[in-house]
Amino acid sequence: MTKKPFPTDVLEQAQSVANAWEQINDEMAFGDLTLAALIAELQNAAPIQSQIDALETQLTDVRNQRDALSLSIWDKVKRVRNGVKANYGDDSSQYEMVGGTRLSERKSPTRKASTTG
Repeated sequence: MTKKPFPTDVLEQAQSVANAWEQINDEMAFGDLTLAALIAELQNAAPIQSQIDALETQLTDVRNQRDALSLSIWDKVKRVRNGVKANYGDDSSQYEMVGGTRLSERKSPTRKASTTG
């Protein structure tokens, strides 16, 4: 994800600036930028932010459903592999067919050299 060209708290900063601007001089303008224009854009941003928040909540819920289903599926995959291993052995071609690594094809564990000092 690329870096955004504005701070993440831009709405809070803009609201703070608008509040201060109103206290200083609400008739002051900077070219065509007025307090009313800034407030109007802040009001337009609020429903968009609310929609984003609602969609993120929905996305979180859908991700949780996906994760729960994936966990259930993973449990079944492990059960099938263990069942095939129990029925045919851990060096069988059937075990390899369901994604297991045959015993004869596994690397032997290597020992780390002890460091005696």
